[in-house]
Amino acid sequence: MTGDDDWRGRVKIAFLTNMVPPYHKPVLKLLTQRYGGLRIFISTAMEANRPWKAEWKGLDVVVQKGLAVNQSWRHPKGFREAVTVHIPLDTISQLARYRPDVVMSGEMGTRTLLAFIYRKLTGSCKLLIWSEVTKTTEQGRGVLRSLLRKALAQRVDGILALGTGGADYIRSLGVAEDKIFRLAYTTDIERFTCLSATRVGAAARRLLYAGQLVQRKGLMPFLATMSRWASAHPEEQIEFMVAGNGPLEDELRALPVPNNVKLIFRGAVQYEDLPELYGQAGIFVMPTLADTWGVVVNEALASAVPVMGSLCSQAVEEMIEDGKTGWTFRPQVEDEVYSAIDRALLCPEEDLDHMRSLARRRALGISPEYVADLIDRALAVCSAEALA
Repeated sequence: MTGDDDWRGRVKIAFLTNMVPPYHKPVLKLLTQRYGGLRIFISTAMEANRPWKAEWKGLDVVVQKGLAVNQSWRHPKGFREAVTVHIPLDTISQLARYRPDVVMSGEMGTRTLLAFIYRKLTGSCKLLIWSEVTKTTEQGRGVLRSLLRKALAQRVDGILALGTGGADYIRSLGVAEDKIFRLAYTTDIERFTCLSATRVGAAARRLLYAGQLVQRKGLMPFLATMSRWASAHPEEQIEFMVAGNGPLEDELRALPVPNNVKLIFRGAVQYEDLPELYGQAGIFVMPTLADTWGVVVNEALASAVPVMGSLCSQAVEEMIEDGKTGWTFRPQVEDEVYSAIDRALLCPEEDLDHMRSLARRRALGISPEYVADLIDRALAVCSAEALA
């Protein structure tokens, strides 16, 4: 730590969030090294719909007392999804014991409201929202939720906005531009970049989807369009690996597909086994109807796998350049989905090889160090005000 950075050693950060997913750990460890303290307050060791193991080595993590409320989210695009809302009851008392200089709070719900009350009661810390929302993901969330988010967003010291879509949503809440800080997501990309960038034989065009098997992910309409393409190209053989589990699994397994389409269900794959999975694929599929980011896109690109992806994912919007690192489409426009499938599956091998190198280069540009620097810029502004 240089002399110019000595002030960071005096700053204590509290990060309030639902859980610690494995892809956040590299960034959180870097922030832990940079600041005088980073304590992470979580609501659950791991959410029930995630296959990951809870592992926090090297991080200061506290599991809060709270309630978990099960709700149903109905989106205007027609899908419905069960969601769990965590209400951490001891936020104010936990913060009072830790006495942070800056509170970084995930989302704009009860957790952030309690952090806002703590800041008002003490007047001794700054509040930064770590936002994971876009206009797409906020559709159908309800009027009261929208009003609470607008009220909180306009009264905090800064907001980390995820991608272009996230920043646009935060602006729509009336937040001043100088309070909006850009954020991206990453993962432990070195685990994926060690894979060979070469794919030969069937693997060159083998499709892969990894994620939850829920309506929001758009797999059913994507497979319907892919089946239409396969019927029009009976000479082409398509292998599609599906990794993950969820309420749609039985329906997906029973889905009728043309004879030249082979669906391979891999079940839930642990995070540490993902590089091996990506190494077997040539093209990644991200057909989501609504996603905040989608770290699977980072993982695929780092594995030298171009992405056929929906622009309803911020990772696709930020990282996929159509025809260079993958193929993009709007999932509600079937002709665009069909075109992306056509261009991907008929792409010449030499072009695919070139795209693999471009894909990996793009993933390396959004490294843990890069993302930690983005967060650090926001923390630096809030910390300077807190220490003044």
